[in-house]
Amino acid sequence: MDNILLGVIGGSGLYKMKDLTILETRTVETPFGSPSDEVVIGELNGARLAFIPRHGTGHSIPPSEINYRANIYAMKKLGVDRIVSISAVGSMKEEYPPGHFVIPDQFIDRTHRRISTFFSNGIVGHVSFADPVCSQLSDMLEEAAGLVGAQAHRGGTYICIEGPQFSSRAESNVYRQWGVDVIGMTNVTEAKLAREAGICYATLALVTDYDCWKVEEEEVTLAAVLEIMHKNVEMAQKVLKEVAGKMVATPPWDCRQASANAIVTNRDLVPEKLKNDLSILFDDLK
Repeated sequence: MDNILLGVIGGSGLYKMKDLTILETRTVETPFGSPSDEVVIGELNGARLAFIPRHGTGHSIPPSEINYRANIYAMKKLGVDRIVSISAVGSMKEEYPPGHFVIPDQFIDRTHRRISTFFSNGIVGHVSFADPVCSQLSDMLEEAAGLVGAQAHRGGTYICIEGPQFSSRAESNVYRQWGVDVIGMTNVTEAKLAREAGICYATLALVTDYDCWKVEEEEVTLAAVLEIMHKNVEMAQKVLKEVAGKMVATPPWDCRQASANAIVTNRDLVPEKLKNDLSILFDDLK
């Protein structure tokens, strides 16, 4: 494994940072197929970083077709033990206007077409997901956002829908009744897999719109979302630079133990190939 301190999953603009020194792009093979793209490995503010463009270069992979297992497995294979996810979201609350950041600490999963676990095909395991993000990494994101002058809100619930369509107005209003803060299409699947893989995970959500519940606003359009997103990317890059610098002097956290003793299947019944494939993720199989 490489000595990579930070993994980043997000849009392709995030590895075009002026302060990021790109060292190489690497094709990472996984038992689950190919990640969304080659992994960009570089150095930012003294820390080695691995970046995967979630939707592929040029944004060609829709949310339901992202190979989430391959993306998280690739990060683990490279030695990453902390992942920051940068993601565009819609706001479900008046006080989170477009241009602000939210660092959520809870998820609601409304997806139905994707695999969100490594426990399958002959192995059963269960991990806690009560607190689905790493509080220490979220603390670091909040502090970094304050240092660079970003308008960031700590805490809240991210509801993850299947997409690729945006919500209907009826759905949007129901989610608001649930007390949801932001809405997106990707992060809960990443968070579940990162938890099983023993990787710290936190989201920096970039608010691009008010979804469609705010009737006095124009309906959500891709053009409007992209316009706000492009403005947010530069600030997100500054946040990442601060976080990367702090990683250099930060020892590992407890998230790596999330899957300890999680496997319930008799080890003698686990196929040998599956043991070999998953031993990177689960110490119990080594």
